[in-house]
Amino acid sequence: MRTETSGRAPQTGEETRGHALRLDAVTKVYGKGGSEVRALDGVSLAVDRGSFTAVMGPSGSGKSTFLHCAAGLDMPTTGSAYIGGTELNGLNETQLTKLRRKRIGFVFQAFNLVASLTVRQNIELPMRLAKEKLDPAWLDEVLTRVGLAGRASHRPGELSGGQQQRVAIARALITRPDVIFGDEPTGALDTVTAKEILALLRTSVDETGQTVVMVTHDPVAASYADTVVFLADGRIADRMEAPTPDRVAERMTHLGAWGS
Repeated sequence: MRTETSGRAPQTGEETRGHALRLDAVTKVYGKGGSEVRALDGVSLAVDRGSFTAVMGPSGSGKSTFLHCAAGLDMPTTGSAYIGGTELNGLNETQLTKLRRKRIGFVFQAFNLVASLTVRQNIELPMRLAKEKLDPAWLDEVLTRVGLAGRASHRPGELSGGQQQRVAIARALITRPDVIFGDEPTGALDTVTAKEILALLRTSVDETGQTVVMVTHDPVAASYADTVVFLADGRIADRMEAPTPDRVAERMTHLGAWGS
């Protein structure tokens, strides 16, 4: 992972080949006049393929807005967002929906599973919505990787919280996306189960080359990442390679004063 300072927008092809996502001078403003809020302020960031990045910051730092703009859930006021070599700004809502189904995976604090569907059907859902052919061998591999091979016919109500989050991760993996975005994915789990889920995300990066970008408030969760990006007042305030829980917690303690 590396931050970028150039204002030059990348082009499809050689320049973006190694990046799973990129934000180029992204600003996001909500409201107008006296009620204007600058949630992101000139954020430039490139995330390499096959990496695990955690995004942290105090309340109101822009974490959620960062995720929404990076994933095409919201459009920047100025600047550009890219998934691979595809600029999101130029896509209409139908094109964005198709891109999110095929090239982006989401894992949220709420598992967002369909209660009436089995584990297997929940995992298959993105492929069916995208009208893509499902590879049964890949589905079986994903089920095995997340430890649910024996639970494929169960429904979410028959599973523990940790198992339901494993289903959500499998659903995110099934399309072989460019990026999996996690929004506090362990926030609703106990400590032991949270560590299992974080280890699963870490394994998906190390063993399958998946790219994970995770918004979190938890220093322990952030320590599973390769890099932590710290946001303050809508700007990138710092970054940390090879994070540990103690180093992340210490940095967060001083982030507000440092970023002001």
